[in-house]
Amino acid sequence: MDRFFYTELARRSMDGEELDNAVCSRILSDASLEILPLLDAAYQVRKANFGNEVRVHILNNAQNGHCPEDCHYCAQAKSSKADIEEYGMKSDEEMLQEARTAYSKGASCYCMVFAGRQASQSRIDRLKRVLSQIKSEFPGKEICVSTGFVSNEGAVELKQAGLDRLNHNLNTSEAHYPSICTTHTFADRLNTLLAAKSAGLKVCSGMIVGMGEEHLDIIDVAKRLRSLKAESIPVNLLVPIEGNVLSPQDSNLTPDFILRILCLFRFLNPTSEIRVAAGRELHLRSLEVMALYPANSLFLQGYLNAKGTSNARTLRMIKDAGFSIKSEVNLDELLKETLPQQDLVSDGSKALLKTIKELRPAIQ
Repeated sequence: MDRFFYTELARRSMDGEELDNAVCSRILSDASLEILPLLDAAYQVRKANFGNEVRVHILNNAQNGHCPEDCHYCAQAKSSKADIEEYGMKSDEEMLQEARTAYSKGASCYCMVFAGRQASQSRIDRLKRVLSQIKSEFPGKEICVSTGFVSNEGAVELKQAGLDRLNHNLNTSEAHYPSICTTHTFADRLNTLLAAKSAGLKVCSGMIVGMGEEHLDIIDVAKRLRSLKAESIPVNLLVPIEGNVLSPQDSNLTPDFILRILCLFRFLNPTSEIRVAAGRELHLRSLEVMALYPANSLFLQGYLNAKGTSNARTLRMIKDAGFSIKSEVNLDELLKETLPQQDLVSDGSKALLKTIKELRPAIQ
């Protein structure tokens, strides 16, 4: 393959051109396109906008379970039989303590995730109080909240209280959405993102791949997020949690295909933060580090319910590849303070779930 094609991908992306569907499809499926030159082209776009920095996010599962929705990929859904540790909303102090811990471990963004269909007024009032406490102590740090559907008025209230980003993933295309959830629609999710944009909030929204979607569905989500000018885009890989409706055996995910997806998202969203999110350890396996060439962000300390590899291993991977982290905390200092841990995230057939100690470290 002539190297001109790869350099043109990078040039067109950095010039703000939107690739047509035929080119996008080639990136995902054309075996004659070599993965290393493709990664290098995506890296040129990443480097132009973010240099060699990696943005680290840490999740706080602020409420676990008790969700009335039937999202087929989620361990907290009413349709899931996963053996998760359920609990109600954490106290203000517990959430504040976890924010302190997250920032001290190098996180550039602290993410609070709440189960449930939508943000009621009582939840918004509670969030406003917590947000003001965190912002008072960490005025320069970013906070992202995922709390279900949010109205225009609710988004304005959260913005005024100090929220930086609202997370609400599209998860898949509008055409494929009825196959993964029946209790709400794609339009419901899109309206929440529009409410966030209208309120002046940054938007964090991405997708989950490996749920039976077609290539066109992946392209559609990447382009939809481009049109929304989403500042942060997590690309999740279906996590094989026993008891969920969706079977990981149906995902057909390979490291090569995942890297192509990340490249596609980078080319279509050159200035967005692209996060290689849930499932990276399980599905990318020995090629995990290669995701940092198109992506410039990842999670520490696992995900909502599934374990991730230890902080020590993830930070060492970043360091060894020649990247730095976006943080006031020095990466070398973090590596000195972070003790190696056992890195089991799967028993070979399913993801390992977090224990209550891992979900609620501030009360141990």
